Amino acid sequence: MSLSYYLILAVVLFSIGAVIVLVRKSAVISLMGVELMLNSANLVLVTFARIHGDVSGEIMAFFVMVVAAAEVVVGLAIIVSIFKSRGTTSVDDVNLLKN
Repeated sequence: MSLSYYLILAVVLFSIGAVIVLVRKSAVISLMGVELMLNSANLVLVTFARIHGDVSGEIMAFFVMVVAAAEVVVGLAIIVSIFKSRGTTSVDDVNLLKN
């Protein structure tokens, strides 16, 4: 299988994630879209690491996974806190954090 297929798959995954973030109103679904975009970036990093025969892309992908895990923890904590106080996870109610 050619490495260009992996890059095409990464572009498709990133596009799907971007559409999800832009279209969906639920914060949980938007976080899933962000995770999809981060995973497509990981796929690109690993693909280029394989093309060049270097492990630095794989190390960068590992750090992206660590940051993504921290983002999920903090993001879900904020979403749960907003849900407990307001009863909704709609992104349209983002002005809740102004108070």
